[in-house]
Amino acid sequence: MLLEIKDLEVVYQTDFENVYALNKVTLSLNAGETLGLVGETGAGKTTTALSLLKLLPKNIGKITGGSIMFDGVDIVKATEGEMRKIRGNKISMIFQDPMTSLNPVIPVGEQIAESLELHNIQGRTAAEIEQRVDQMLELVGIPPNRKTEFPHQFSGGMKQRVVIAIALACDPALLIADEPTTALDVTIQAQVLAMMGELKEKLNTSLVLITHDLGIVAQICDKVAVMYAGEIIESGTMEDIFSRIENHPYTVGLFGSIPNLELSTPRLAPINGLMPDPTDLPKGCKFHPRCPKCMDICKAENPRVYEAGTHQIMCHLFNQEGNVIQ
Repeated sequence: MLLEIKDLEVVYQTDFENVYALNKVTLSLNAGETLGLVGETGAGKTTTALSLLKLLPKNIGKITGGSIMFDGVDIVKATEGEMRKIRGNKISMIFQDPMTSLNPVIPVGEQIAESLELHNIQGRTAAEIEQRVDQMLELVGIPPNRKTEFPHQFSGGMKQRVVIAIALACDPALLIADEPTTALDVTIQAQVLAMMGELKEKLNTSLVLITHDLGIVAQICDKVAVMYAGEIIESGTMEDIFSRIENHPYTVGLFGSIPNLELSTPRLAPINGLMPDPTDLPKGCKFHPRCPKCMDICKAENPRVYEAGTHQIMCHLFNQEGNVIQ
């Protein structure tokens, strides 16, 4: 097991209130696997990713419970010195916006070389680091002779490729991609996703893909975890989530928000209501104020996690074997 998160809790503490961002999140990932983390804005996806790197806002974001075991290391207990050896080396992250991820006054080649110099475990010479920079640019489809250029001289899609090259320069065991195609047009999205899939296979890197797009998840993910109000409410293999007749009502709602081009008059079925206030979460199931199948027990008790093989659902509608209660 490369990554195992158990009962992770994160709170953002301010002078006025506490924001309960993650509430007992449990996830696992094997080497070489791709996990799709899906859910609405505010569900806790990016907070989960930042927790893996201990990059939560200083003095505000705090891990208050649980553990994160990565390749035998407990990230929660790791010192800042230990984390500096992990970030960019063993775990890398592609952030949402390539425009703000790159330093505008430093050539892109130097920005790729920086991580190689900081984590120069193999003792590469300056010439070997320069050669590695050229290799990474070629790997993401950028001519090496452009390494002396600045970010403003690249298009949005090429900036994203440079960010991916930086993330993969040290051959990390785990790559976190936080909405890597949000700022890109549809054609470039497809190219970047295809490239990420190819690089993952070449380097045998595990991938956590954070996205709103279930179509992307269906293309490249092995496992899927659906987040709502800081909880994993459903998880399983891609087949478990996409092929089952019955899913968590929230997951059903996410699928209902996808256009169906086979219908003559395609209509979206939006999920009514809004994500709950994380400073004042509802009792019982966090989704019950928006759930079309809400029962009295949903308003009073937190649902247990019901399992059916690799498929896990946190919902009162399912019994212990994951079968629907009639």
